[in-house]
Amino acid sequence: MSEPLSDLTASRLDAQHVVEISKLWTVFRTPEAKFVIHKDLDLNVARGELLSLVGSSGSGKTTLLRQMLGLESAESGQVLVLGAPASQLSTRGAASRVGMLFQHGALFSAFSVLDNIAFPLRELGTLPEDLIRDCAMVKLQMVGLSPQHAGKMPSDLSGGMVKRVALARALIMDPPLLLLDEPTAGLDPESSDSFVALLRSLHRELGLTVVMVTHDLDTLFELSTQVAVLAQQKVIVKAPPKEVIAYPHPFIQEFFLGERGQRAMELLREYPFAV
Repeated sequence: MSEPLSDLTASRLDAQHVVEISKLWTVFRTPEAKFVIHKDLDLNVARGELLSLVGSSGSGKTTLLRQMLGLESAESGQVLVLGAPASQLSTRGAASRVGMLFQHGALFSAFSVLDNIAFPLRELGTLPEDLIRDCAMVKLQMVGLSPQHAGKMPSDLSGGMVKRVALARALIMDPPLLLLDEPTAGLDPESSDSFVALLRSLHRELGLTVVMVTHDLDTLFELSTQVAVLAQQKVIVKAPPKEVIAYPHPFIQEFFLGERGQRAMELLREYPFAV
């Protein structure tokens, strides 16, 4: 018999590690061949960390996020999220403890801004409509949008506003764990800087644990307390950004110390609090 949700949630939040992944194997199969994406991958994410996952294309970064969310299963190994198997989050009534911001927002095009944000609460079927709307309005303003945006449709929003609405929806259940897939992808520099500042503020003020996939080095250096590098089918290093940069591996040298990396390093020197 499953333990009561209240006891389960309390035990999860007391745990040192919000995410615990051990001996993970991820295998994709086709009729002709099989492809090993993760092999004996280990990764722990401590409560309060803001962890960036980086790696080359095909290294399984987004797949790992989806496994933390319980949307994909591994061949073998263990993925624990808030103390429970990620695959059981929805069946054990705890999916609300994880928020997810998808790369392109994934808003419902036929729903208004307010209805998009309120959707997870309405799905519960246990709260009165006036309370649902009040909660959605609070989250709308939390992400820096005014009440006048509540009735707009996604097609009326800029890229930056879509990201903010999607973030408000991800936070509507007050989850302790937030997963971000390329949060600044597609944004112009000004919108990206503004969104990064919002994420930094929410991480600090809400005490969130965040796992983020990003290719954007400016975003990585400004936000990350830890960086995990996926290479050779596993996490080869997890440490603060400055320590990761010093790790002797060809991918790390190319990713962090190439031309883009050198520009981002200037930002690192300007904002040393990022590490």
